[in-house]
Amino acid sequence: MHESLAGRVLKYRWLIFWIMALAYVFVYFHRLCPAVVAMDLQQAFAASGGFMGLLASAYFYPYALMQFPAGLLSDSLGPRKTVTVFLSIAAAGSLLFGLAQTMEVAVIARVIVGLGVSMVFIPTMKLLSQWFRIREFAFMTALLNTMGGIGALTAATPLALMTGWIGWRSSFQIIGLGTLTIAVLVWLFVRNKPQDKGWPSLSEIDHSGPGTAAPPITIPLWQGARKVVTERYFWPVAAWFFFGCGVFFGFAGLWAGPYLMHVYNMSRAEAGNILNMISVGMIFGSPLVSYLSDRVFHSRKRVLTLCSSLLLAEMIFLNIFHSGLPTWSLYIIFIVLSVSSSAIVVIGFTSTKELFPVEIAGTSVGTVNLFPFLGGAIFQPTLGWILDAYPKTAAGTYSLEGYKMLLLVLLCASVLTVASTFFMKETFPKAFMGVK
Repeated sequence: MHESLAGRVLKYRWLIFWIMALAYVFVYFHRLCPAVVAMDLQQAFAASGGFMGLLASAYFYPYALMQFPAGLLSDSLGPRKTVTVFLSIAAAGSLLFGLAQTMEVAVIARVIVGLGVSMVFIPTMKLLSQWFRIREFAFMTALLNTMGGIGALTAATPLALMTGWIGWRSSFQIIGLGTLTIAVLVWLFVRNKPQDKGWPSLSEIDHSGPGTAAPPITIPLWQGARKVVTERYFWPVAAWFFFGCGVFFGFAGLWAGPYLMHVYNMSRAEAGNILNMISVGMIFGSPLVSYLSDRVFHSRKRVLTLCSSLLLAEMIFLNIFHSGLPTWSLYIIFIVLSVSSSAIVVIGFTSTKELFPVEIAGTSVGTVNLFPFLGGAIFQPTLGWILDAYPKTAAGTYSLEGYKMLLLVLLCASVLTVASTFFMKETFPKAFMGVK
């Protein structure tokens, strides 16, 4: 094989990755943006806390339900067509959200957005399996999650500043146009596999020529799905995703902003600055946990238990010190929250993939990816109902007592997150033990 041809494959895959990573930035933006504009939305629609939770969680229901079909569509239509079509749907949902005059229309718009962006992560995993090697998977997943952190960053202070400048409606209309632009880039430049451009696969490159790689094993879709759900070690990982991401999406994804503004009397911009630490934790934490797992502990389970225990320790701390903490400590708290409940999902997905043959990696990751968003869909409105159950202050904000109960629920979920790691199987490949 000509060296230049192999080089073109190895270079072009990075163009594909960065386009998909940019798409994932928008996925995370849409996921976490309610935390910053929650008060604006509540005022615009005269909504209760429970209804606000429903508005934010409307993103998660279609996202969770579409994770298994995402694998099927990625295999049949291919990532390029799937992502182009569904990102266009997400763009339409964002535009509709900015135009919504009633709470019902806003909820429908969030459902459309959730449906649209649900078809980015799993198709990206499919692309990584075609354009990158197996040993590169954990690092590339960590890099993708880092880009999600940048999306979380844009959903904090930048969104707060934009909404303060042009209003939340115009902001979401601009975001919709940006999402549509990414869909166009996917159609123009992304290809499902090297062979779609007439190039050799990575297997052929690594084995010095076409036809020299071992033929892939084909596992029928439903057989693969049955293999996933009947694997007993799959369910502790699923429970870990549900409770840990329920804490993250329920608090960091919605109610952390109001908590900082109500309990600490912060402005929206001040709260946004602290919420920025969520993205900092993801950006730096994702490659960190990957490094700890691959190079330091040589373990998936130990790192999952370590981070989950860190999340539990933080929730115990917040349940002791509900208010009155110095501002600098809140920055640290939200970085730790991000690393221990969001960045760590890199290892959760890697562990899931390693439980099963590589031929059903998409099915296994797609199936487990239902549970974090199911957690978000349940925790966000539940925490809103808890806040509504307590009398509001004279200023019309949620009371400290309501937030105390909210934090207690998050503590209980953190206990279950740690407990689920005890039942997991260690999946770290023994063949990698000597890799430096």
